[in-house]
Amino acid sequence: MNEVTDKLTGIIDKVRELKDRDIDWTYKASSSKWSKKEVIGHLIDSAQINLQRFVRCTYEENFRLTYEQVEWVAAAHYQDADIHELIELWALLNLQIARVLENYPADRWGARCDNSKQEPNLQTVEWLAADYVDHMLHHLKGIL
Repeated sequence: MNEVTDKLTGIIDKVRELKDRDIDWTYKASSSKWSKKEVIGHLIDSAQINLQRFVRCTYEENFRLTYEQVEWVAAAHYQDADIHELIELWALLNLQIARVLENYPADRWGARCDNSKQEPNLQTVEWLAADYVDHMLHHLKGIL
């Protein structure tokens, strides 16, 4: 799992550098699209949920943990937040995820949880960790 944590820590460094760039964080292409600031907010929400998944899978299995991403972004009012605070919160959550994954019990990488909203869809911690980083990169490609 070192590959995933190495990739994650590299991303953290790159995103922290964005705080000093001249980026329009609040622009929205339409009212139904997220701004770059809201994308960071969404990634904060994703980090919170996935940290819970990774921790719970060390001792529990087959539980369901999902969230309503649009509603979470709206409820958190990320558009009104300071981007430096958002990036730092995102970075700290991801450093904790990296710490959890670096020290993950080897016998629990195959533990499963359900991340679906409809039909049960059990995924292993190993799959969830790789998917988490891929999902993050998907959202960050427009910012990085």
